[in-house]
Amino acid sequence: MTSPSSAPPPFGRALCAMVTPFTDDGLLDLDGAQVLAERLVAEGCDGLVLSGTTGESPTTSDSEKAALVRAVAEAVGDRAAIVAGVGSFATRHTVETALQAEKAGADGLLVVTPYYSRPPQDAVEAHFLEVADASGLPIALYDIPGRTGTRIEPETMLRLAEHPRIVAVKDCAYDLMGTQKVLSRTDLAYYTGCDEYILAQYAVSGAGYISTVANVVPRQLRAVIDAFDAGDTAGARLLQQQAMELIELMMGSGLPGTVTAKALLGALGLPGGPVRAPLRPAGREATDGLLAAYEAMSRLSPTGADIC
Repeated sequence: MTSPSSAPPPFGRALCAMVTPFTDDGLLDLDGAQVLAERLVAEGCDGLVLSGTTGESPTTSDSEKAALVRAVAEAVGDRAAIVAGVGSFATRHTVETALQAEKAGADGLLVVTPYYSRPPQDAVEAHFLEVADASGLPIALYDIPGRTGTRIEPETMLRLAEHPRIVAVKDCAYDLMGTQKVLSRTDLAYYTGCDEYILAQYAVSGAGYISTVANVVPRQLRAVIDAFDAGDTAGARLLQQQAMELIELMMGSGLPGTVTAKALLGALGLPGGPVRAPLRPAGREATDGLLAAYEAMSRLSPTGADIC
Protein backbone atom coordinates (compact mmCIF):
# COMPACT_ATOMS: atom_id res chain seq x y z
CA MET A 1 0.00 0.00 0.00
CA THR A 2 1.27 3.46 -0.85
CA SER A 3 0.52 6.70 0.93
CA PRO A 4 -1.25 9.49 -0.93
CA SER A 5 1.17 12.07 -2.29
CA SER A 6 1.15 15.76 -1.42
CA ALA A 7 2.67 16.64 -4.81
CA PRO A 8 0.78 19.13 -7.00
CA PRO A 9 -1.76 17.56 -9.36
CA PRO A 10 -0.20 16.64 -12.71
CA PHE A 11 -2.38 18.94 -14.84
CA GLY A 12 -3.23 21.66 -12.33
CA ARG A 13 -6.47 21.89 -10.37
CA ALA A 14 -8.97 23.75 -12.55
CA LEU A 15 -9.45 22.11 -15.94
CA CYS A 16 -12.04 22.82 -18.60
CA ALA A 17 -13.47 20.07 -20.79
CA MET A 18 -13.44 22.40 -23.77
CA VAL A 19 -16.03 22.29 -26.53
CA THR A 20 -14.75 21.87 -30.07
CA PRO A 21 -15.79 24.99 -32.01
CA PHE A 22 -17.23 24.51 -35.48
CA THR A 23 -18.06 27.00 -38.19
CA ASP A 24 -21.65 27.59 -39.24
CA ASP A 25 -21.26 24.99 -41.96
CA GLY A 26 -19.94 22.41 -39.50
CA LEU A 27 -16.20 22.55 -40.20
CA LEU A 28 -13.54 22.65 -37.50
CA ASP A 29 -13.04 26.26 -36.35
CA LEU A 30 -9.40 26.44 -35.29
CA ASP A 31 -9.40 30.22 -34.97
CA GLY A 32 -12.40 30.00 -32.69
CA ALA A 33 -10.74 27.25 -30.67
CA GLN A 34 -7.71 29.47 -30.09
CA VAL A 35 -9.87 32.41 -29.01
CA LEU A 36 -11.87 30.24 -26.61
CA ALA A 37 -8.73 28.58 -25.22
CA GLU A 38 -7.13 31.98 -24.60
CA ARG A 39 -10.20 33.15 -22.70
CA LEU A 40 -10.40 30.02 -20.58
CA VAL A 41 -6.76 30.23 -19.54
CA ALA A 42 -7.02 33.96 -18.84
CA GLU A 43 -10.05 33.27 -16.64
CA GLY A 44 -8.29 30.73 -14.44
CA CYS A 45 -8.09 27.34 -16.16
CA ASP A 46 -4.86 25.45 -15.44
CA GLY A 47 -5.56 22.96 -18.18
CA LEU A 48 -7.75 22.27 -21.20
CA VAL A 49 -9.11 18.84 -22.02
CA LEU A 50 -9.66 18.53 -25.76
CA SER A 51 -11.74 15.97 -27.65
CA GLY A 52 -13.48 14.54 -24.64
CA THR A 53 -17.22 13.94 -24.45
CA THR A 54 -17.85 17.68 -24.33
CA GLY A 55 -15.51 18.08 -27.30
CA GLU A 56 -17.72 15.81 -29.42
CA SER A 57 -14.97 13.27 -29.92
CA PRO A 58 -17.26 10.62 -31.47
CA THR A 59 -17.97 12.91 -34.42
CA THR A 60 -14.53 14.42 -35.04
CA SER A 61 -11.91 12.73 -37.20
CA ASP A 62 -8.41 11.78 -36.11
CA SER A 63 -6.95 14.54 -38.27
CA GLU A 64 -9.31 17.10 -36.70
CA LYS A 65 -8.30 15.98 -33.22
CA ALA A 66 -4.61 16.41 -34.03
CA ALA A 67 -5.19 19.81 -35.64
CA LEU A 68 -7.11 20.94 -32.56
CA VAL A 69 -4.25 19.98 -30.24
CA ARG A 70 -1.73 21.85 -32.40
CA ALA A 71 -3.87 24.98 -32.60
CA VAL A 72 -4.66 25.16 -28.88
CA ALA A 73 -1.08 24.40 -27.87
CA GLU A 74 0.06 27.24 -30.13
CA ALA A 75 -2.47 29.60 -28.53
CA VAL A 76 -1.76 28.93 -24.86
CA GLY A 77 1.86 27.78 -24.93
CA ASP A 78 3.07 26.69 -21.52
CA ARG A 79 0.39 28.64 -19.63
CA ALA A 80 -1.89 25.61 -19.43
CA ALA A 81 -1.69 21.84 -19.75
CA ILE A 82 -3.20 20.36 -22.90
CA VAL A 83 -4.82 16.99 -22.21
CA ALA A 84 -6.00 15.19 -25.33
CA GLY A 85 -8.92 12.79 -25.29
CA VAL A 86 -7.80 9.72 -27.22
CA GLY A 87 -10.02 6.92 -25.94
CA SER A 88 -12.22 4.76 -28.14
CA PHE A 89 -13.80 1.31 -28.14
CA ALA A 90 -10.74 -0.17 -29.92
CA THR A 91 -7.38 -0.57 -28.22
CA ARG A 92 -5.34 -0.35 -31.42
CA HIS A 93 -7.09 2.85 -32.50
CA THR A 94 -6.65 4.34 -29.03
CA VAL A 95 -2.91 3.68 -29.16
CA GLU A 96 -2.67 5.27 -32.62
CA THR A 97 -4.61 8.34 -31.49
CA ALA A 98 -2.45 8.62 -28.35
CA LEU A 99 0.74 8.66 -30.40
CA GLN A 100 -0.78 11.22 -32.76
CA ALA A 101 -1.73 13.50 -29.84
CA GLU A 102 1.75 13.20 -28.37
CA LYS A 103 3.29 14.19 -31.70
CA ALA A 104 0.86 17.12 -32.02
CA GLY A 105 2.02 18.61 -28.71
CA ALA A 106 -0.32 17.33 -25.99
CA ASP A 107 0.94 17.33 -22.40
CA GLY A 108 -1.23 14.42 -21.29
CA LEU A 109 -3.88 11.97 -22.41
CA LEU A 110 -7.45 11.29 -21.30
CA VAL A 111 -8.32 7.65 -21.98
CA VAL A 112 -11.91 6.51 -21.54
CA THR A 113 -12.99 2.96 -20.75
CA PRO A 114 -13.71 1.06 -23.98
CA TYR A 115 -17.40 1.52 -24.63
CA TYR A 116 -20.28 -0.49 -26.06
CA SER A 117 -18.49 -3.88 -25.98
CA ARG A 118 -18.50 -3.90 -22.16
CA PRO A 119 -15.18 -5.74 -21.61
CA PRO A 120 -14.51 -7.52 -18.28
CA GLN A 121 -12.14 -5.96 -15.80
CA ASP A 122 -9.04 -7.88 -16.89
CA ALA A 123 -9.60 -6.64 -20.46
CA VAL A 124 -10.18 -3.07 -19.23
CA GLU A 125 -6.91 -3.23 -17.33
CA ALA A 126 -5.02 -4.64 -20.33
CA HIS A 127 -6.46 -1.89 -22.57
CA PHE A 128 -5.20 0.92 -20.35
CA LEU A 129 -1.81 -0.70 -19.82
CA GLU A 130 -1.25 -1.11 -23.55
CA VAL A 131 -1.95 2.60 -24.11
CA ALA A 132 0.26 3.59 -21.17
CA ASP A 133 3.12 1.44 -22.46
CA ALA A 134 2.85 2.89 -25.97
CA SER A 135 3.03 6.60 -25.14
CA GLY A 136 5.44 8.67 -23.11
CA LEU A 137 2.73 11.03 -21.83
CA PRO A 138 1.01 10.96 -18.43
CA ILE A 139 -2.47 9.47 -18.56
CA ALA A 140 -5.76 10.28 -16.88
CA LEU A 141 -8.21 7.39 -16.85
CA TYR A 142 -11.79 8.42 -17.65
CA ASP A 143 -14.30 6.48 -15.55
CA ILE A 144 -17.83 7.23 -16.80
CA PRO A 145 -19.87 4.02 -16.67
CA GLY A 146 -23.13 5.83 -17.41
CA ARG A 147 -21.87 6.41 -20.96
CA THR A 148 -19.51 3.49 -21.54
CA GLY A 149 -21.48 0.73 -19.84
CA THR A 150 -18.38 -0.41 -17.93
CA ARG A 151 -16.95 0.75 -14.62
CA ILE A 152 -13.27 0.85 -13.78
CA GLU A 153 -13.69 -0.98 -10.50
CA PRO A 154 -11.68 0.31 -7.52
CA GLU A 155 -9.58 -2.86 -7.37
CA THR A 156 -8.71 -2.43 -11.06
CA MET A 157 -7.86 1.21 -10.40
CA LEU A 158 -5.50 0.21 -7.60
CA ARG A 159 -3.57 -2.08 -9.94
CA LEU A 160 -3.48 0.48 -12.75
CA ALA A 161 -2.08 3.08 -10.33
CA GLU A 162 1.15 1.07 -10.21
CA HIS A 163 1.98 2.09 -13.80
CA PRO A 164 4.28 5.14 -13.71
CA ARG A 165 2.42 6.99 -16.49
CA ILE A 166 -1.10 6.43 -15.13
CA VAL A 167 -1.30 9.45 -12.85
CA ALA A 168 -4.89 10.71 -12.72
CA VAL A 169 -8.59 9.91 -13.03
CA LYS A 170 -11.49 11.85 -14.42
CA ASP A 171 -14.16 10.56 -12.07
CA CYS A 172 -17.76 10.40 -13.28
CA ALA A 173 -18.66 7.15 -11.50
CA TYR A 174 -20.79 8.74 -8.75
CA ASP A 175 -19.25 6.42 -6.13
CA LEU A 176 -17.67 8.48 -3.39
CA MET A 177 -16.92 5.36 -1.35
CA GLY A 178 -14.94 3.82 -4.21
CA THR A 179 -13.22 7.12 -4.93
CA GLN A 180 -12.05 7.51 -1.35
CA LYS A 181 -10.84 3.91 -1.27
CA VAL A 182 -8.52 4.62 -4.20
CA LEU A 183 -7.54 8.06 -2.91
CA SER A 184 -6.48 6.59 0.42
CA ARG A 185 -4.28 3.91 -1.15
CA THR A 186 -2.68 5.51 -4.22
CA ASP A 187 -1.09 8.68 -5.54
CA LEU A 188 -3.69 9.04 -8.31
CA ALA A 189 -4.95 12.59 -8.79
CA TYR A 190 -8.74 12.43 -8.83
CA TYR A 191 -10.49 15.11 -10.88
CA THR A 192 -14.25 15.18 -10.62
CA GLY A 193 -16.01 15.36 -13.95
CA CYS A 194 -19.30 16.15 -12.24
CA ASP A 195 -19.64 19.88 -11.59
CA GLU A 196 -22.03 19.40 -8.69
CA TYR A 197 -19.24 17.50 -6.87
CA ILE A 198 -16.45 20.06 -7.27
CA LEU A 199 -16.32 21.07 -3.61
CA ALA A 200 -17.39 17.73 -2.14
CA GLN A 201 -14.66 15.73 -3.87
CA TYR A 202 -12.02 18.43 -3.44
CA ALA A 203 -12.68 18.42 0.30
CA VAL A 204 -11.78 14.73 0.56
CA SER A 205 -8.38 15.15 -1.17
CA GLY A 206 -9.57 15.37 -4.76
CA ALA A 207 -7.17 17.04 -7.19
CA GLY A 208 -9.71 19.43 -8.69
CA TYR A 209 -12.12 19.25 -11.59
CA ILE A 210 -12.51 18.73 -15.33
CA SER A 211 -15.58 20.82 -15.99
CA THR A 212 -17.98 21.32 -18.86
CA VAL A 213 -19.61 24.27 -17.10
CA ALA A 214 -16.18 25.98 -17.01
CA ASN A 215 -16.59 26.71 -20.73
CA VAL A 216 -18.84 29.60 -19.68
CA VAL A 217 -17.95 30.40 -16.05
CA PRO A 218 -14.28 29.43 -15.60
CA ARG A 219 -13.50 32.18 -13.10
CA GLN A 220 -16.48 31.42 -10.87
CA LEU A 221 -15.72 27.70 -10.61
CA ARG A 222 -12.05 28.36 -9.94
CA ALA A 223 -13.13 30.57 -7.05
CA VAL A 224 -14.69 27.54 -5.29
CA ILE A 225 -11.41 25.70 -4.90
CA ASP A 226 -9.40 28.88 -4.34
CA ALA A 227 -11.65 29.71 -1.39
CA PHE A 228 -11.23 26.23 0.03
CA ASP A 229 -7.44 26.39 -0.37
CA ALA A 230 -7.46 29.72 1.49
CA GLY A 231 -9.27 28.09 4.42
CA ASP A 232 -12.58 29.83 3.67
CA THR A 233 -14.76 26.75 3.73
CA ALA A 234 -17.94 28.75 4.28
CA GLY A 235 -17.13 30.90 1.25
CA ALA A 236 -16.34 27.83 -0.85
CA ARG A 237 -19.68 26.30 0.13
CA LEU A 238 -21.54 29.47 -0.81
CA LEU A 239 -19.79 29.70 -4.17
CA GLN A 240 -20.62 26.07 -4.98
CA GLN A 241 -24.25 26.68 -4.04
CA GLN A 242 -24.41 29.80 -6.19
CA ALA A 243 -23.23 27.78 -9.19
CA MET A 244 -25.82 25.05 -8.76
CA GLU A 245 -28.65 26.59 -10.79
CA LEU A 246 -26.44 26.93 -13.84
CA ILE A 247 -24.86 23.50 -13.25
CA GLU A 248 -28.27 21.87 -13.06
CA LEU A 249 -29.50 23.58 -16.22
CA MET A 250 -26.36 22.72 -18.14
CA MET A 251 -25.82 19.18 -16.90
CA GLY A 252 -29.12 17.92 -15.49
CA SER A 253 -31.81 19.23 -17.81
CA GLY A 254 -31.88 16.27 -20.17
CA LEU A 255 -29.69 17.96 -22.77
CA PRO A 256 -26.03 16.92 -23.17
CA GLY A 257 -23.52 19.32 -21.67
CA THR A 258 -22.04 19.93 -25.11
CA VAL A 259 -25.40 21.20 -26.33
CA THR A 260 -26.00 23.51 -23.38
CA ALA A 261 -22.42 24.82 -23.35
CA LYS A 262 -22.54 25.68 -27.05
CA ALA A 263 -25.97 27.26 -26.71
CA LEU A 264 -24.73 29.54 -23.95
CA LEU A 265 -21.43 30.32 -25.69
CA GLY A 266 -23.37 31.31 -28.78
CA ALA A 267 -25.73 33.53 -26.78
CA LEU A 268 -22.68 35.25 -25.29
CA GLY A 269 -21.05 35.79 -28.67
CA LEU A 270 -18.20 33.37 -27.91
CA PRO A 271 -16.79 30.65 -30.19
CA GLY A 272 -18.58 27.34 -30.15
CA GLY A 273 -20.78 27.10 -33.18
CA PRO A 274 -23.20 24.29 -33.91
CA VAL A 275 -23.12 20.72 -32.62
CA ARG A 276 -22.69 17.82 -34.99
CA ALA A 277 -25.40 15.25 -35.61
CA PRO A 278 -26.75 13.21 -33.99
CA LEU A 279 -26.74 16.01 -31.41
CA ARG A 280 -29.18 18.83 -32.03
CA PRO A 281 -29.01 22.44 -30.83
CA ALA A 282 -30.85 23.66 -27.76
CA GLY A 283 -34.17 25.36 -28.37
CA ARG A 284 -34.91 29.00 -27.68
CA GLU A 285 -36.60 28.35 -24.33
CA ALA A 286 -33.69 26.28 -23.02
CA THR A 287 -31.17 28.86 -24.23
CA ASP A 288 -33.07 31.71 -22.58
CA GLY A 289 -33.10 29.79 -19.30
CA LEU A 290 -29.38 29.14 -19.50
CA LEU A 291 -28.68 32.78 -20.23
CA ALA A 292 -30.81 33.94 -17.29
CA ALA A 293 -28.97 31.60 -14.91
CA TYR A 294 -25.61 32.73 -16.27
CA GLU A 295 -26.51 36.39 -15.84
CA ALA A 296 -27.74 35.81 -12.29
CA MET A 297 -24.49 34.04 -11.40
CA SER A 298 -22.38 36.70 -13.11
CA ARG A 299 -23.90 39.43 -10.92
CA LEU A 300 -22.28 37.86 -7.90
CA SER A 301 -18.73 38.62 -6.85
CA PRO A 302 -16.37 35.80 -5.79
CA THR A 303 -17.40 36.43 -2.20
CA GLY A 304 -21.07 36.11 -2.99
CA ALA A 305 -22.05 39.77 -2.81
CA ASP A 306 -24.32 41.14 -5.52
CA ILE A 307 -22.28 43.65 -7.54
CA CYS A 308 -25.05 45.11 -9.70
